[in-house]
Amino acid sequence: MRTLPPLPETPAVSYVMPVLNEEGYLERAVRTILAQDYSGEKEIVLALGPSKDRSSAIARDLAAEDPRVRLVDNPERHIPIGLNLAIGASSHPIVIRVDAHSELTPDYTRAGIAALREHDAVNVGGVMRAAGRKPVQRAIARGYNSPFGLGGGAYHGDGTPGPAESAYLGIFRREAIDAVGGYDPGILRGEDWELNLRIRRAGGTVWFAPELGVTYWPRGSFRDLARQFFATGAWRAVLVRRYRGANPWRFFVPGALVIGLAASAGIGALQIAGVLPRRSPLALAHLAAAAYAAGVGFAVTRLSDPPQRGVADRVLSGCALVTMHLSWGAGFLRGILLGGGRTVDKSRA
Repeated sequence: MRTLPPLPETPAVSYVMPVLNEEGYLERAVRTILAQDYSGEKEIVLALGPSKDRSSAIARDLAAEDPRVRLVDNPERHIPIGLNLAIGASSHPIVIRVDAHSELTPDYTRAGIAALREHDAVNVGGVMRAAGRKPVQRAIARGYNSPFGLGGGAYHGDGTPGPAESAYLGIFRREAIDAVGGYDPGILRGEDWELNLRIRRAGGTVWFAPELGVTYWPRGSFRDLARQFFATGAWRAVLVRRYRGANPWRFFVPGALVIGLAASAGIGALQIAGVLPRRSPLALAHLAAAAYAAGVGFAVTRLSDPPQRGVADRVLSGCALVTMHLSWGAGFLRGILLGGGRTVDKSRA
């Protein structure tokens, strides 16, 4: 990636947001953008998928109220396609990806552009702070905020500032996106990681800045969480197949867990049926199930954000962790064997 010219003090900013069935979150997300304490010029481009709720009507009302809000249609509904459409319809040198399920802190834009400048980066991301309004959503948020849940990138916790493999959402220099051709429309989940990998391979620096905060509202039911994580796991497997050695080892753990638990269940069924003796060496597979149960029990005692209040919250936290792990792992195995195919996240359908 060629050397980029220095940024001006307050470069104009384009915020891009894909929207699909977000009537409960969209207006507040847009208003946190409009309320940014940043003096530079701003525009927001919403890529509207074929929502079945009032999302499109809300978007039209916002655009009628404020000329900085612009709309483009995204009939294909998929996130990377919507992001490319929004980026293509935008015009400013800084592109900030935003999500309808997220709310930016007031200083997000100003601090992120300062980090771009200070670290000679082409993309900067901060910390995802998951939150919940009801008990199940708060339990899911605890999983997001803990390494026991997602166990992944620095943006899920208070990591150390520095170069990163990816960024949550992202504050980009437009030149970096243009240089690698934008988001891959064929990657329906994990599109951020894949784009940032291409940016890094082109010589750009992706920077983690923990001072940047974003509130994220996760799915509100375990059914929707399972749908989301199954799709995410499947498309992560597609990326593993495509990029092989570029993937961290942690991506393989949930799939191995599902295999281990399935083996334990199958052997247990054969033992109950009398096909295998109770003392069969294959019974060692039960250690995987026992170790996992103990691990989840320990993890639940360590979850604290949002705070747990009583036994019911701890049970919900455990259900959230198990749903995350097994759905992601099952999706990953599906993706390894069959590819992504038509697997999509139907949790917001």
